Amino acid sequence: MNKIIKFSIFIITAFVLTNCSKKALEDVKSFNYLDDDLFTNQTQTGWYIDQMYYNYFYAYKSPILSIVGLYSNTRSMSTEEMGGSITTYINPQTSLINAIDGDTYYGAALTGSAQNTPYTRIRYANFFLEKINTIGMVLPETFRNTSRGQMYFLRALQYFDLMRVYGGTPIVTVVQDLTGSVDSSIQLPRATPTEMVTQIINDLDSANALLPAVWDAANYGRLTSAAALAVKSRVLLTYASPLFNPDWDNTGNARWAAALQASLNAETQLTASGYGLYGSSAKDWATMLSSNSKSFINEGIMVQLMSTSTASSGINSNGWEKSVRLLQQSGSGGISAPKGMVDLFPLANGQRPTIANGYDSLHFYLNRDPRFYRTFAFSGMKWQSSTSPAGDTVWLYRWLYGTNNTPAYSKGNTGIMSPAVVRKMSSNSAIQASLAFSGTTIYEYRYAELLLNIAECYAATGDIQNALVYLGKIRARVGISSTDNYGIGSLSSKYQAIEACLYERRVELAYEGKRFWDIQRWMLYNGGDGTTGTNTCNALGLTPLNGTSRIGRLWQYKNSIAANSDPITTQRASLVVDPDASASDFQTQLTNLKTFFDNNLTVVSTDLPMDQISGAAVNINFRQNYYIAGLNATVLSINPWLSQTIGWYDYSGALGTFNYRQ
Repeated sequence: MNKIIKFSIFIITAFVLTNCSKKALEDVKSFNYLDDDLFTNQTQTGWYIDQMYYNYFYAYKSPILSIVGLYSNTRSMSTEEMGGSITTYINPQTSLINAIDGDTYYGAALTGSAQNTPYTRIRYANFFLEKINTIGMVLPETFRNTSRGQMYFLRALQYFDLMRVYGGTPIVTVVQDLTGSVDSSIQLPRATPTEMVTQIINDLDSANALLPAVWDAANYGRLTSAAALAVKSRVLLTYASPLFNPDWDNTGNARWAAALQASLNAETQLTASGYGLYGSSAKDWATMLSSNSKSFINEGIMVQLMSTSTASSGINSNGWEKSVRLLQQSGSGGISAPKGMVDLFPLANGQRPTIANGYDSLHFYLNRDPRFYRTFAFSGMKWQSSTSPAGDTVWLYRWLYGTNNTPAYSKGNTGIMSPAVVRKMSSNSAIQASLAFSGTTIYEYRYAELLLNIAECYAATGDIQNALVYLGKIRARVGISSTDNYGIGSLSSKYQAIEACLYERRVELAYEGKRFWDIQRWMLYNGGDGTTGTNTCNALGLTPLNGTSRIGRLWQYKNSIAANSDPITTQRASLVVDPDASASDFQTQLTNLKTFFDNNLTVVSTDLPMDQISGAAVNINFRQNYYIAGLNATVLSINPWLSQTIGWYDYSGALGTFNYRQ
């Protein structure tokens, strides 16, 4: 009798990183057990692979979500990008230190009826790799190779996220028997980060050797050799960064050198395969990020393809479009941009937005980096949709009326806590009646990120000039002038160069789910606690995030009025700010907006602080032990041989001993 494995996770039709066959997934709905014979049939083996993609990526419905399989916005909501939510990580009134407070991502014990957790996904990958090399040898060689490549890649992604969350976890590369008893043969210790990285890189190298650089049109969205090389760059950059690397401040450190070489190798091979920066303007940049095309786009290294179908079930829809759209556009109300984000983007010439450089926070919309106008929408701005192709004009201000100064909001846009809202990755073809089904592709990894990885590695190894070259590539693409190193100026130290790289990542990759991981690997909440070597915030000249808060502001009509009626509809009737207008017309539109603002509006604080608990303002406080999570009490009780992370108490109440800086 053939050995079988329980496979009880329900399969539904979805487009998850791949245009997988609807009929195939519908047919496999009834599968409760996987027999070995499955791997003698190419179609059924393909179903297994599609199910793995589903397990990994189905929940990836918005670019601010992260952690494979889980896909939560908690980490993005803990950064400067997103105000209005005090997550557990940044709550100054909460202290997580006991095993019961440990992160639950690890999952529970494997049983006959498996849940979709990290080690279940790893088990299914291991099972596949064993079977495809034995029973599956009857299948065509090319199919076997690409199938194995995808499994190696998926396993690498899972171990990388386990490393980023926990520092190190047991490495399992074979299918372990579920005996129901604690067998010493499966009592694997937590791997060190070095061991984790070795395993991840081995899997990515295997994937690179087995996968195509670009799939055919029918399989666009599947994992590729190009993506394997790019993820290798990301993994080694993380491993070289201060959180994991006690020797990060050494320009000759081997980890930085390895990350640089891997990133350059990826650049060479991806470029040869047709990858690169998309377009040559900020408009092109925005068009790419709002595309719902299911065809190859050269900047997309890893993409999550989303459905445009409005079927009642079984459809992978993009939740971002509805969340960013305003109430006037039938959206959820929009994402208010904290003042720090509005003030972050460079000026039009690439210089930092400082008073000395001529920046005026009151008139934040003047003279900004071209990406600013594609990342945010503000009063007077044109924001198209399929329902309104000519463009809704956004109005985000309020007035006070009556004896009690009751607030009312333009176009009914209540709940906004900023004069600017996020519009990046919003599609002009979105239908307001079905915003969740815009089909806008999520870019999990763009070519721009690879170039930024290279810049950072050059900076950390002391090669400031090459760091500037790669930062220049990012800025040149959106139309910033090359004058004075694209406005970056001269950098006199590797620390200034590293900070410039992190700054550019904040701008280029804003709201793409990357910021938390940069904060984490550089320990930017506090710079480190003194036990982790050089304080990174001090070295880079950055203010720690701890002790700061996300700040909201409002545009408000200057005068109180008696009745609830918008007092300036006439004054704003002809105003429109359209980033697609000619350069001269666009500047005229912005000047007209400034005149309108100066004549009618003022800036006030929000009624409640953007960061508040029960109405009281609070500041961010991310504790040192949060950078790497502790194992949860459930995991430690089931696996008593596992050590707890330093900075956390274990199941018995003793301090953890697992060192994630090895």
